[in-house]
Amino acid sequence: MEYSFTITREDWSLHRKGEVDQQRHKEKVREAIKKNLADIVTEESIILSDGRRVVKIPIRSLEQYRFRYDSRKQKHAGQGDGKSQVGDVLGSEQQPAPGKGPGAGELPGQDYYEAEVTIDEVAQLLFDDLSLPNLEEKKNKKLASETVEFRDVRKHGIQSNIDRKRTILEVIKRNALSGSPGLHGITPEDLRYKTWEITPKFESSAVVLAMMDTSGSMGPFEKYIARSFFFWMVKFLRTKYESVEIVFLAHHTEAREVTEEEFFTKGESGGTRCSSVYKLALELIDNRYPLQDYNIYAFHFSDGDNLTSDNELCIRLIDQLLLRCKLVGYGEIEGPYYYTSTLNSYFKRITNSRFVSVSIRDKSGVYPALKSFFKNPDPKGG
Repeated sequence: MEYSFTITREDWSLHRKGEVDQQRHKEKVREAIKKNLADIVTEESIILSDGRRVVKIPIRSLEQYRFRYDSRKQKHAGQGDGKSQVGDVLGSEQQPAPGKGPGAGELPGQDYYEAEVTIDEVAQLLFDDLSLPNLEEKKNKKLASETVEFRDVRKHGIQSNIDRKRTILEVIKRNALSGSPGLHGITPEDLRYKTWEITPKFESSAVVLAMMDTSGSMGPFEKYIARSFFFWMVKFLRTKYESVEIVFLAHHTEAREVTEEEFFTKGESGGTRCSSVYKLALELIDNRYPLQDYNIYAFHFSDGDNLTSDNELCIRLIDQLLLRCKLVGYGEIEGPYYYTSTLNSYFKRITNSRFVSVSIRDKSGVYPALKSFFKNPDPKGG
């Protein structure tokens, strides 16, 4: 009797096809996010996420695959009364009726794909090259983390910490010396155990003063830009540093310390006196944060519409802050009018390298502002 067998080999890569495609899609989303960070940073679905972990954001330059058929083999339909001739111009431009707009546009739009991403994914790409500048070691250190390191091997320990490699070597060594080489006859004397040490990691304490203009001249756009910057600043600090304290200060003609919720949700009215928030910042530093214990940073956002007679005092107070702070940052939101305020003109006199000033004209300016404020300067630059 004859038997016949059919031998088949299954292509196991087909079973992983979905996983490979999914991974490839994730990588394309990651590349698109990185390419569009300047726009994504101020995306409303993220800023207004209210603690949600997953948000949908539009990502341009990310295309969906689709079948495209040969148009020459398809049937086509025309439109008209049948009297057109070869060479006739179809759909000529017409002047819009009085009081109406120019009509439908002719230029193609830009497609985008709405992707679901976690805020942590965006944060990871955003915070890769950000750090607190000029951070120094201080007396007041806080425990940031602990790491477990296996540094020694001993003859006694718990069963779960047996070092198999060292144990086998001990057995082989003992058997070779006794004239019976080989791996056999493990005895309690052959057992070796890993031992570990807990290594604490300490961070120097730091405090960041977040100062925002909430006066009547700060319209919805200006407030949104300022809050977008501080949203990512707070997330960056709490993601990368364990021992950073954030103090929230809001001001119009007067300044006060507020809660984080008030800082991001409440608006006010009235005039603007920026010196009020600088005075409050100096008082808090002198009364609460000794220089020998804290690295201190101050960041202020305003539209620059300050009381003109207050500008000279602002300069003097900024000089006082620079004596206490590792970095003082000022962000001016120029809005749609693109003019430089008198306050910013005064600030241009400051030559201290630890004072950084940026101007933001639209949403795309928030990401460069983060990079300007939280980038380590040249250590030789003073």
